[in-house]
Amino acid sequence: MKNLALASLTLIATAYLALAAPPEPPKDAMDAIDANGLLAHIKVLGSDKFEGRAPGSKGEVESVKYITEQFHKLGLKPANPNGTYTQEVPLAGISGTPSGSFTIKDTKMDLQAPRDFVAFTSRIEPEVSVRDSEVVFVGYGVVAPEYGWDDFKDMEVKGKTLIFLINDPPIPDPGDPTKLDPAMFKGKAMTYYGRWSYKYEIAAQKGAAAALIVHETIPAAYPWTVVENSNAKENFVIDAADKNKDTVAVRSWITLETAKKLCAASGKNFDDLKKAALGKDFKPVSLGATANFSIANKIHQFKSHNVVGKVEGSDPQKKDEYVIYSAHWDHLGRDPKLKGDQIFNGALDNASGVASILEIAQAFTKLPQPPPRSILFIATTAEEAGLLGAKYYAEHPLYPLDHTLADINIDIINSWGKTHDIEDISAGLSTLDEMLTQAAARQGRVAKPNSEPEKGSFYRADHFELSKQGVPALYPGSKPKDFVGKPAGYGQEKSDDYTQHHYHQVSDEVDPAWDLSGAVQDDQLLFEVGYQVAQGDQYPTWWPGSEFKAKRDAMMAGRK
Repeated sequence: MKNLALASLTLIATAYLALAAPPEPPKDAMDAIDANGLLAHIKVLGSDKFEGRAPGSKGEVESVKYITEQFHKLGLKPANPNGTYTQEVPLAGISGTPSGSFTIKDTKMDLQAPRDFVAFTSRIEPEVSVRDSEVVFVGYGVVAPEYGWDDFKDMEVKGKTLIFLINDPPIPDPGDPTKLDPAMFKGKAMTYYGRWSYKYEIAAQKGAAAALIVHETIPAAYPWTVVENSNAKENFVIDAADKNKDTVAVRSWITLETAKKLCAASGKNFDDLKKAALGKDFKPVSLGATANFSIANKIHQFKSHNVVGKVEGSDPQKKDEYVIYSAHWDHLGRDPKLKGDQIFNGALDNASGVASILEIAQAFTKLPQPPPRSILFIATTAEEAGLLGAKYYAEHPLYPLDHTLADINIDIINSWGKTHDIEDISAGLSTLDEMLTQAAARQGRVAKPNSEPEKGSFYRADHFELSKQGVPALYPGSKPKDFVGKPAGYGQEKSDDYTQHHYHQVSDEVDPAWDLSGAVQDDQLLFEVGYQVAQGDQYPTWWPGSEFKAKRDAMMAGRK
């Protein structure tokens, strides 16, 4: 059956491309994407002057100004219908000082932040607190009817503190216990049920008081320092009318050591609980402990901005249809508590992505004539805070999403030279994948699927918010494996080094050793795909089985 399904998808893809494949873009436009141009933009956006590009800071002012100036310089039109290059995004910055403890019988277990835990809230309130809340281990915290899975089993958890394991339940394959069952939670690949954001959402739906996720470095794909840097600081939320009162009051991560210590004090074994959570028959386990958390918040409400520019389509009948290129301009700002370097420059994450959309925009302006459809370039705010700028655009689009053909998102580029391959994080989800595959073949390269699907990278970048609304997305990875002229393992070595030593750390700065020739290759591919979508006879579609297909089908069926 699996081979039959694969053959069917191949036939569908072949038929789609036979109908839809438009001409390749002119060489002059392709050549406008340049390594020197990329590096120049990265140097500016990643400089200390931009102070780490935190939303609501001097760094935002500088970032919005620079990107706006570049859009104008390239001849892009203001993409907001109000005549400006920005879309206002109402945000609130919340700087929380958390305290926390568990009580087991008569013994109090104090927690030290951020050594043992981090805690924050999305509620725009001066203080949130949880008092004498029963602590319940809920396994992976998944409710997935399509898999016959419910970790809560109708247990009432309102007002309780829930302990979650990270990621999806890794269910062994009955035929080969060394592998994961592809019929359950996509096997090795992560589903949205495995994302930390889902766990906080299900906790809120169940009326829990607090949601604590146990951090483990390998399944998380990043060390505890990333959790510290990302959360033990000012966090941003969309400033909604209800001040986010429908979210769980306390969101937290705890270290694996803290979780094991809590379980041991409660007379439980963490590893045994984790093993039990792999069964469909798992039921929540009360740990016989209570939790107390308090977060004192400093709040400032402000208007942040997505920066938007467009190349208007040349066909009067199609210019109101759009292809989006997106990349987030924000990073983590600066931390005055650090000794020495305090600025999280975010050169690769994601000054490089913004540099890429600027270079791609330049390529579109070099065409003899714009494509029939319009090209929309969005530099989003507050991605690091939970894809907030993209979420706001997806919920308040400047142009109807049923007239939006695709989002091509760029988040961290390959900075180590030319490759024989390009990683496609979104492989297998939409017809955009086949377009990338064919464009790569014309470069003499191969598009390869996500090399680490278990990390759930598709759900961790801006395109996901548009995908949730039904818009097909293409998301290239930054971890090619096969570098030209380099030994086997070179790509993995560079990827691991960045993750361990530079990702979300102050050392993410411009490196004189970079070779951006590979990034140019990738950006040219993405330019070609967007060009072809804008020229094509039909809209890209989600493949059958994609979790986003039903949303898109309903949207297009109701299109005016």
